[in-house]
Amino acid sequence: MENKIILEMNNISKEFPGVKALDDVTLKAHAGTVHALMGENGAGKSTLMKCLFGLYKPDRGEIILNGSLVDIEDSKTALDNGISMIHQELHPVHCRSVMENIWLGRFPATGIGPFKFVDHKKMYNDTKKLFKDLNMDIDPCAIAGNLSVSKIQSMEIAKATSYNSKVIIMDEPTSSLTENEVEHLFKIIRELKSKGVAIIYISHKIEEILKIADEVTIMRDGKHIGTWAASELTTDMIISKMVGRDLTNRFPERTNVPGEVLLKVENLSSPFPKSFKNISFELRKGEVLGIGGLVGAQRTELIEALFGLRSILQGGIYINGKPVRIKSPVDAKKYKIALLTEERRVTGIFSVLPILENTVVANLSRYIKPYFILDEKKRKADAQMSVEKLRVKTPSIRSLIKDLSGGNQQKVLIARWLLTEPDILLLDEPTRGIDVGAKYEIYTIIAELAKQGKSIIMISSEMPELLGMSDRIMVMSEGRLSGIIEGKSATQEEIMRLGMLKK
Repeated sequence: MENKIILEMNNISKEFPGVKALDDVTLKAHAGTVHALMGENGAGKSTLMKCLFGLYKPDRGEIILNGSLVDIEDSKTALDNGISMIHQELHPVHCRSVMENIWLGRFPATGIGPFKFVDHKKMYNDTKKLFKDLNMDIDPCAIAGNLSVSKIQSMEIAKATSYNSKVIIMDEPTSSLTENEVEHLFKIIRELKSKGVAIIYISHKIEEILKIADEVTIMRDGKHIGTWAASELTTDMIISKMVGRDLTNRFPERTNVPGEVLLKVENLSSPFPKSFKNISFELRKGEVLGIGGLVGAQRTELIEALFGLRSILQGGIYINGKPVRIKSPVDAKKYKIALLTEERRVTGIFSVLPILENTVVANLSRYIKPYFILDEKKRKADAQMSVEKLRVKTPSIRSLIKDLSGGNQQKVLIARWLLTEPDILLLDEPTRGIDVGAKYEIYTIIAELAKQGKSIIMISSEMPELLGMSDRIMVMSEGRLSGIIEGKSATQEEIMRLGMLKK
């Protein structure tokens, strides 16, 4: 079964205004295998898969499924041909049941003539059988909004297989999962492989790819670089082929010298019982303070409180030795604090607006002329300067930000906050969902800001990132401070030990 080619995409090309997204790309997937698709942000991976799933129409090329040429005009055509796609951003109908989400738009019906009703019993039984075949333990009647992310992901996989799909595209399926949830996903993937399903797996996590994939296709700048057996590849080989150069150092050399204390936090506590309690630490000028911890450590909640997004029950915040009260982001900006949020697509970018608006939106008061007229010339100049300074890859500042790769979107968000001239930057998972090349560029920006004397607090769930970029590392566990260690002497084992300490 594994020798049978189930899908061929031959000489696929796709152009957008000012951008050649795909240039003569070829991909072949075998039945019963996991075919990983890798490349930097903007390499064309998602565009290629959107062409396969009918979201885009290729300008040139052909798609062959089970030996027959197919014309995929839209997503329905793709589904009818046995091609499903699980998107990176999961959007279930939260207020409806699991089984209603799975059979949405195709509910089984009962009745005579025009008098048709939804056959809930059949829908329940079909869902139970689907879950049993996939070894999933989910209640078909459970409300989707009450499920964990991993359960929702399992539900989406079940939905994909319910179309009798022989090709399933998974776009960054583990970006929001814990290690245990990732193992559960891999178990489901192996079950699908045993049934002859071909899985096209997009991910930036190289260790993950080497663990689950059978074949790896690497793209760069919209072109097919090559396809290899996963067993033949190493992490360094993949990085080199993705970026077109050797990245012997994954992190830039940092020359920042931390100075006097800028921010001091004393016994900060949340009013909520399961949130952070009695947190105390100091942040120095020109320092990168990393925050590590497992899921549920309340790291995000802590820095959102520092930015005025969450209430504080007790404790003190001091800037330059003076007590400050931060009740809202307006207060935080007044004290020159900026926050790069964890989920850029949800709480960062304004996807329907161009890069220009996304860059200047946090600093509009700077551009108001008499009679409340915006200074368009100054807005454009600042946006253009920011795009050039941070090397954002875009044809124009008028381009929609949603059309940029994840790494370039992140650069725009950093540019947005740099225009507010902050002294303290709070970065929550600044490189989540972006590739190694774009990560290095973000690291370079962070290192340069620290060298300029900016103080940075960086939350990261990636251990190498914490160790490679932090002057000191603060570890949290279950809402409490477990310890603070020097970055140069820190080890993964010590961070994990502190992160697993119980109350």
